[in-house]
Amino acid sequence: MPELPLIAHVYIRRHLRFGWWSLFVFTALGLILEVFHGFKVAEYLDASNQTRRLMWTLAHAHGTLLALIHIVFALSVQLIPDGGSRSLPLVSWSLIAASVLLPGGFFAGGAVFYGGDPGAGIALVPVGSALLLIAVFVLGRLAGSTERGAPRRKSR
Repeated sequence: MPELPLIAHVYIRRHLRFGWWSLFVFTALGLILEVFHGFKVAEYLDASNQTRRLMWTLAHAHGTLLALIHIVFALSVQLIPDGGSRSLPLVSWSLIAASVLLPGGFFAGGAVFYGGDPGAGIALVPVGSALLLIAVFVLGRLAGSTERGAPRRKSR
């Protein structure tokens, strides 16, 4: 199997680190939400704060899922032909931005809300979602290209 380009190692380390720390942060957020439930914190549980509860639950869930996506991405870079060196900057930037904007938009939308509607921070969610789709699309195309290190089939 050919050696990975140096830049691939940089992205592997970046996304392993980002993924594990994000997983820590969003798991801690989930624990805080559970504590709010356990201690019956009115600012979280009252019926008038249903929007906050939903938005913060969505922030926790999306953040945790995106953290796992970073870890899977980091572990799969070595399987991408040529380390995907031309596409890695786009995928990396898109994943990191999506991991900040998507859960951040949900969290901000729940921090300040108006009459049951999320606050202006919710506008970050579609941007984060679009960036996530870009990253997944590019990775899907890379995964469909010739397998790294595998012999090519001879055509008859």
